[in-house]
Amino acid sequence: MVQNCFIQWPKLIAGTLIRRYKRFIADIRLATGETVTAHCPNSGSMAGCSQPGRPVYISVSDNPRRKLKYTWELIEMPGSLVGTNTLVPNRLVRRCTESGVIPELSGYDSVRAEVRAGDHTRFDLMLESRTTGKCWVEIKNCTLVENQTGYFPDAQTQRGRNHLKELQRQAAEGHRCVMFFLVQRMDAVKFMPADHIDPAYGEELRRAVKNGVEILVYDVYMDMAGIGLRNRLPYSFSGTASG
Repeated sequence: MVQNCFIQWPKLIAGTLIRRYKRFIADIRLATGETVTAHCPNSGSMAGCSQPGRPVYISVSDNPRRKLKYTWELIEMPGSLVGTNTLVPNRLVRRCTESGVIPELSGYDSVRAEVRAGDHTRFDLMLESRTTGKCWVEIKNCTLVENQTGYFPDAQTQRGRNHLKELQRQAAEGHRCVMFFLVQRMDAVKFMPADHIDPAYGEELRRAVKNGVEILVYDVYMDMAGIGLRNRLPYSFSGTASG
């Protein structure tokens, strides 16, 4: 596991998933028998990690301005805990980058989040060095694993394709560009684009690599205490692993 890069969960409450609906809402039954409605911070389909009846863990907020005080953080699948909060990958990768513990993203003088590139795109991180210039990093949360292969996306994503196109434009201008996939579970041994779900995304990702965009894939270690960056995983486009 990557050392010195770990995020603690807020206090977690155990429950059982009843259903997820309207993308951002989930009903959860607590051990007390009470049913609560939680915010689901995940815009994907959550295929393979949203089955009713599975154990889940939620956090609670005391912010009076929030419409829903509970947030769905984890689901327990047969092979692994799975992180359902898509805000976590950005926080984790940013912390690890700022700490200098990701070898491929080390050596930069500054790390900034949510920086605009072009007229319509913000990237998750922009790294800058006085000697080597800018490095744009876009982070994607991967929760779909089938037969030990992590896949992205889990639903068709025009926004994801737009990010790839902008990364290619930035690479053409001479900037380093990185597509960072974080597999927020522990049962994958490699990564592939989900051509069976969004073939257009897979085509664009392959085009981006040919045009100078780098791919990084990492998985995580997680338990009931928190989550940390673990191993770099190989990626595959056609059965041959790279990275």
